[in-house]
Amino acid sequence: MLLSVVIPCYNERDTIAAIIATVRNVSPSDKEIIIVDDCSTDGTRDFLRGEVGELADQIVYHVINQGKGAALRSGIRAARGDIVLIQDADLEYDPADYLNLLQPILENKADVVYGSRFISGRPHRVLYFWHRVGNGLLTVLSNAFTNLNLTDMETCYKVFRREVLQAIEIEENRFGFEPEITAKVAKAHWRVYEVGISYYGRTYEQGKKIGWKDGLWALWCIIKYNLFR
Repeated sequence: MLLSVVIPCYNERDTIAAIIATVRNVSPSDKEIIIVDDCSTDGTRDFLRGEVGELADQIVYHVINQGKGAALRSGIRAARGDIVLIQDADLEYDPADYLNLLQPILENKADVVYGSRFISGRPHRVLYFWHRVGNGLLTVLSNAFTNLNLTDMETCYKVFRREVLQAIEIEENRFGFEPEITAKVAKAHWRVYEVGISYYGRTYEQGKKIGWKDGLWALWCIIKYNLFR
C-alpha cells in the first residue's frame, strides 16, 4: 500500500522544512510526499528548491496564487498512492496520527476518514473561542444537509481511497474545499469514519490564515453543493 501525502503550502517558510521531515519519518514508510507551493512570496520556494525539497517526491509550483482548494486539486491529480491523505504545512496537525487515521481504510471499514479535533483525548492547544463556535455551526449545518454526524467538518486531516477522491471534481479554489468535498462524499454514499486527533493550533501572529470571510464562504458552499449540485 502506497500512501500519498498531499501538502498544500503558501508562505510557510518557518514550518515547511519541519513538516516535510516529520512526514518523511513517521509510519507508514511506504509513502510519497507531494508538495504544492501556491506561489509563495516569503522564501518558501527557495527552501523547496534546496535540500528541504529533496525530501519530497514531487513538488508542484503554481505560477499564481489560487488558494488551498486549487493546490489540493493539483496535488490530488499528481497522487499515485492507494490512499491519499491531506496534510497542512503549518504544524497544527501531527503526522504521528497517520496510522490511526489509516486504520479504518486498511481494515476495509471506510472509504473516507476525517480526523476530529473534538472527539480526542490527545493534546489540544487552547485558542480562539469564536473559531470553535464557527466551526461547530458550520459542521452542524453541513450535517443537516448531508445527514452525516461529523464532529469536525472543517478538519485538515481527510483521508481517501484514491479512486474515491479522484472521482470527485473539486471546484473550490480556497477554503470552500471542506464543505464541498463533504457534500460530494455524502451524495456518493461513501463509507465515512472519524478518528480523534491532536491539534496544535497557531495564532494569527504565527501565520494562521483562515478568517471570518472564509467562514461566510463555507456557509455558502454548504448550501451550494448540497442543494444546487
